[in-house]
Amino acid sequence: MIKHRYRINNVILRTVAKLVSLIILTLAVYLFLAGHHSPGGGFVGGLVLASALVLLLIVFDIETVRKGIPVDFKKVAAFGALLSVGTGFGALIFGENFLSQAFDYFNLPFFGKTELTTVMIFEAGVALVVVGVVVTIILSISEDE
Repeated sequence: MIKHRYRINNVILRTVAKLVSLIILTLAVYLFLAGHHSPGGGFVGGLVLASALVLLLIVFDIETVRKGIPVDFKKVAAFGALLSVGTGFGALIFGENFLSQAFDYFNLPFFGKTELTTVMIFEAGVALVVVGVVVTIILSISEDE
């Protein structure tokens, strides 16, 4: 049996996918930042971010997305794990229990008085792990024929 490969040039689908991915990415950032005081955080934000990337992989071909986002997602997951574990060891360096958090308030330009915490670094690591693993799984499934 002969397989025919063809590309459908669907401008409307691609345009809508770009717009929807931007909305999904905005939601991912909101969920990531809302994780301190309400449901959300690194895991949920990472899943939503990964869903935007998966949408782009479905609508566009994999080579186009890889040219636009030239990232090895296995390395992203490894860096995220290193970042998350590193925050735990950072607490040990200062004589605190593993994964103890620290926070303080800073006056930042444009934002004003803002609370910054070490939990945010941990959650960023979790988000990177989730994005790296999900996109790697989707890419490996797509390579199977």
